[in-house]
Amino acid sequence: MENCIFCKIAEKKIPSTTVYEDDELLAFKDINPHAPVHLLVIPKKHFSTLQDAAAEPELLGKMLALAPRLAEEAGCAVGYDAGGAPQRGYKTLINSGPDGGQEVYHLHLHVIGGAHPWRGQR
Repeated sequence: MENCIFCKIAEKKIPSTTVYEDDELLAFKDINPHAPVHLLVIPKKHFSTLQDAAAEPELLGKMLALAPRLAEEAGCAVGYDAGGAPQRGYKTLINSGPDGGQEVYHLHLHVIGGAHPWRGQR
């Protein structure tokens, strides 16, 4: 897409703070983070919404499988205390369409972590 900001980031026409890259995916830090850890995972191929990528289950699975690795590297992966209770954690989110809160129409997966960022605490 000619005016897609995420396509331009994937093509290195706009700089980003890249945390992961391979032939199909790019992950980078969100420039307007809503939490201490806020990463975006995008396919390099343009899909406007999750619905548009529904015929690509392998790519979608790869995006989702990357989230725990990125969370681990960012220090917010789920861990367990001595008693086996879960500690830390992160949230994954894909917004789809205007009613789903999507602002950039290039499929992207948010990896959001830190001390309860979705509860307004940073």
